[in-house]
Amino acid sequence: MASKRLSDECGKTEKKKKKKTCVETAELCSVVEEEQVKKSVKKAWSQRTHYSQGDLELDCQPFPHCIIRNFLSSETFIENLQKELLGLNFHEKSNDLYRFKQSDDLRKRMEPYIAGLRAALFGPFRSWLGEVLGVELEPTVDISCAKYEHTDVLLCHDDELEGRRVAFILYLVPPWESSDGGTLDLYTTDSNLQPQSIVKSLVPSLNTLVLFEVSPVSFHQVSEVLTQDKCRLSLSGWFHGPSLERPPRHTEPPIPRNPHLPRDEMLLLEWVNPVYLDISHQEQVQEEFEDSSEVQLKDFLKEEKFREVSEALRLTQIQWTKRGPPNKRCCEVASLDTLPQCVSACWELLHSEAFFLLLSNFTGLRLHYLCPADEDDEDDEDKEEGNGEKKEEDDKRDGEATGSSTEPSANASREKELSTPVCCGELRRWSHGSYTLLHDGEAARAEYALDLALPFGCADWQSEFGGFTCYVANEEDEELLTVYPEDNSLALVYRDKETLKFVKHVNHKSSCDSSCRAFYDFSFVYYE
Repeated sequence: MASKRLSDECGKTEKKKKKKTCVETAELCSVVEEEQVKKSVKKAWSQRTHYSQGDLELDCQPFPHCIIRNFLSSETFIENLQKELLGLNFHEKSNDLYRFKQSDDLRKRMEPYIAGLRAALFGPFRSWLGEVLGVELEPTVDISCAKYEHTDVLLCHDDELEGRRVAFILYLVPPWESSDGGTLDLYTTDSNLQPQSIVKSLVPSLNTLVLFEVSPVSFHQVSEVLTQDKCRLSLSGWFHGPSLERPPRHTEPPIPRNPHLPRDEMLLLEWVNPVYLDISHQEQVQEEFEDSSEVQLKDFLKEEKFREVSEALRLTQIQWTKRGPPNKRCCEVASLDTLPQCVSACWELLHSEAFFLLLSNFTGLRLHYLCPADEDDEDDEDKEEGNGEKKEEDDKRDGEATGSSTEPSANASREKELSTPVCCGELRRWSHGSYTLLHDGEAARAEYALDLALPFGCADWQSEFGGFTCYVANEEDEELLTVYPEDNSLALVYRDKETLKFVKHVNHKSSCDSSCRAFYDFSFVYYE
């Protein structure tokens, strides 16, 4: 319908002196015009077999995807299309999953070559693709332009969203090598339909169209662009139609939580900067924490202890294991039974009864039985909205524990006194390519918690490297807080059920000199 209207406009002389709109016809390569090729592609796609003919190749490993080289038959058309696209306004897009520049939706753009390509894609080519798949694709137009430049990336995801049936990418790049990055990486999946490893990487090539069916196993990424001299320009979008059936998503088992270790205050005296053991200073910290639900305590450990742990973390005896799956995270976690003695002692410190009590004094949270019960400091809690929300959640949890929210308050109080604060933790190493992502499972299990991070080895770390922790409101783009790694600075953040966090992708800038930079952190979560 759009192409008919536009072609009519080309064929008539405008009476008024307005800018003339004309659609340039996009001629597609001959391979998609051949009836026998279409039948062969349809058969191969349905049988999940390989097929190749001229500039067209269908490969079904690790999932069905089709590559059509020399997709547009006119070099002049391609050059003019590139010029029109580069003249568009682009917006910086950045979150846990990606960083790149994107144009506005192109469905209504009237530039001659953009409009011509759109008409060809969502007209004749959509019909061809629908016949190949044996489904009726909708006339919905979903297309935009993306520019990936140095350190830009789109991490592992499956593209699944209601209505999306086939994803496509048309590359409009200069001569490109695999060493430039920006490859389209395809992942295998395990028995739980979780992505495992990259088994195929497609190097962008001028005038090449790549398309694949959106499915529960269509996990892919755009690898980080490593070149500083080229722009990875592409058009991408989706053809819409009936979605493929999806089984229930796999639910990861939660990290085990444990009560504190029986260690007394002597551990604190050995490890913690004496400033933070002073009661009056703890009160100041608590006031700051209650104002903003977060605090950073600089020079937290004694200098000699911090130095000792920093040096030990670089020892080769520590066994680091990469944690995935890549649609949720990619970082290295230390095996606790391989830790040097001083690192293990630091772990015990953060897990100890004395430290639970210290955290209670810093935050006002009930992480130890010696802390005042909620009813004792109810007036103080009501001063802060965040603490008021915490109290409501505590009340709800108490009601669930007794089997009824209408049980007498004395019973609820006794249950609360019997509850045991717990924690879980990891020792992590962050280097080029590390990240964590927001995901549905995390959002579903979000709860009130106190996050702790204690970094090591980041003295020369810069914010432009990534590796910082972002707190965001669930299902919103709003960034609530960013915590940057800083040596020996203990970060405490209290989050509610509507707050999620991720660690931003560590990019190539972190390793572009002779040495590959890395930093470490103890990451703990405490629950009342």
